Amino acid sequence: MEPRLTHQVEEAVATVVIGNPAKRNAMTAEMWRTLPPLLDTLAADPAVRALVLTGEGGTFCAGADISTLRGSSAEAQTLAVAAEEALAAFPKPTLAAVRGHCVGGGSQLAAACDLRFAAEGALFGVTPAKLGIVYPAASTRRLVSLVGPATTKYLLFSGELIDVERALRTGLVDEVLPEDELDKRVAEFTRILAARSQLTQAAAKEFANGRTDRDAHWAEQARGSGDTAEGVAAFLERRQPRFTWAVPARG
Repeated sequence: MEPRLTHQVEEAVATVVIGNPAKRNAMTAEMWRTLPPLLDTLAADPAVRALVLTGEGGTFCAGADISTLRGSSAEAQTLAVAAEEALAAFPKPTLAAVRGHCVGGGSQLAAACDLRFAAEGALFGVTPAKLGIVYPAASTRRLVSLVGPATTKYLLFSGELIDVERALRTGLVDEVLPEDELDKRVAEFTRILAARSQLTQAAAKEFANGRTDRDAHWAEQARGSGDTAEGVAAFLERRQPRFTWAVPARG
């Protein structure tokens, strides 16, 4: 079967699956190219309120397909960074569901998600030092924001893999689940995300990612949204809120 990205939308959650099982779901150049427009389509879909990125079968993603590097490694890295940045810019909550190996470009994609849930036994690594590649500045800064400079240096200097327990301790992973409970927990948690206020989530995502020039914008959005009044009313009436503010389509 050809390497591919597949997706489905169910109960307001889009799931994107990395599929290249013959090479542990390594990303080909075409897969890197496909991801940004796919994300744009899903971001514009009002039925989508959260997104899950995962790998087919028992592994997440072993990085870039090394055969891609036989041409221009700079081009391959450009494609990977563009995909990573598109994922980081996705305006709704994103979650990486990780099994098995999450290495190289796979770690780039996982780090670009807002949250990472992993199965016991998962392994993480950032391996450009094994290939003599300079890891992108933006990717390095993103990793530092997650795990701090010391762990970033450990990962980048050595290229060694770390187990899921260390990934949890350092902040690379948010939750660790038994293998057979990962899908259930991801479905449960994304249903929670889909039920919450998109206004709160969108503003929090920008602020947490370091945006400092949009305070007035989000205050104006809050005043005109009706979400706060609905949330308070739902709380007092002991019912589920019906939030109506939606992430605007990107032009």
